[in-house]
Amino acid sequence: MRQLGTWSARVGVGFLRACAVVAVSMLIPAVWAAAVALGIRWGPGNPWSWLAPVVLVGVGTLALSRPVCRAVRHLVARWTGTVIPAGYREAPPVTRMSTGYWWNGFGYERTRRDALMDQKWRIRWNDPADRRDLRFTAVVPLTAGLVACLPPAGLAAAVLGLGTGRYGAPGRLAGALGLLVAVAVAPYAWRALPPVAVRFLRPSSAMALAERVEELTAQRADATIAQAAEIRRIERDLHDGAQARLVGLGLSLATAEKLMETDPERARALMREARAGATASLTELRELVRGINPPVLSDRGLVDALRALALDSPLDVTVDADLRHRPDPPVESALYFAVAELLSNAVKHAGATRVRITLARGDTNIVIEVLDDGRGGAHARDGGGGLAGLRRRLAAFDGTLEIISPAGGPTRATLEVPCASS
Repeated sequence: MRQLGTWSARVGVGFLRACAVVAVSMLIPAVWAAAVALGIRWGPGNPWSWLAPVVLVGVGTLALSRPVCRAVRHLVARWTGTVIPAGYREAPPVTRMSTGYWWNGFGYERTRRDALMDQKWRIRWNDPADRRDLRFTAVVPLTAGLVACLPPAGLAAAVLGLGTGRYGAPGRLAGALGLLVAVAVAPYAWRALPPVAVRFLRPSSAMALAERVEELTAQRADATIAQAAEIRRIERDLHDGAQARLVGLGLSLATAEKLMETDPERARALMREARAGATASLTELRELVRGINPPVLSDRGLVDALRALALDSPLDVTVDADLRHRPDPPVESALYFAVAELLSNAVKHAGATRVRITLARGDTNIVIEVLDDGRGGAHARDGGGGLAGLRRRLAAFDGTLEIISPAGGPTRATLEVPCASS
């Protein structure tokens, strides 16, 4: 009985999945059939009898190809766990220039709406993934679609042959055969879809290479911008802080030298001020060097550097680490400043009181989780923002940043960077 129940469940699930495959794979051919039927109904005397079907076929195919392929990817991922990358080209951010025009990565437009519309159609027209989708919509009805039609076609034959009784003994025989085919094929008919989808929907090596080149180009631009901004910050800090103090120190010493014989007490006071200024300048220089690369990070590694960062934070920060070996210095620095920015966001924007930092070492990567009890609502927006910039900087190391931050909190940020132990 248990085996019978299991087989019945497999037949039912398989039949429903086969129907889903038929609905998705035969949607565009159904549009084609409707267009042909419309032309036949209008008759050869109507001038639209041949033009309207052609337009309907073209527009319907272009409009439905991407939704059909997305539905197929969803079904394959849900049924088999196989994720097929979409491989569509991502639209760059639309930026307003100082002239008032909007730049969309291809040209300038007067309004943001026009820039987005022009960008959308340029990408859709030049994206190789759209040609791949069109090829798939032509292949899938003749392969997985036909196989998936067997269970519903067999059931339809069974209903007509056994249910109506209008076709006599031949009809009953055809109905029995149809029912047998539907029951026998149902658990397997939908399984033709995953291999066809993987074969024709996954990005080609050329598309993957082009996408990787675009990603590396964007990362190089981000790294260049970040480096220039860091140089400007260091220059500004030196000019406004240590340099100004050192200039004042030189003036105080020159004045003290002139007053040494005429007013020794005043000269000694100026020298005391100069000593205090030298101490303050040294402190500022140390803070500046620490901002570039904290000494504790270089000397003792990422774990101790994060613990030192936790001690300096106004929040109640707990650091749990399982990191037996140090990663490469560039990876250490990127992770340290990423966690520092997340802590800063927790203080400034989230209103958090407690933060928990967890470090774990995998076979080929380092995973850091930062969990705070703030108000939530943090998002790494594609157009900009600190978290989006942080995600781009981690991408230079093939790292990822995932943010789970529902309204009301808590916020969980997971950083993952591939690395080799040193």
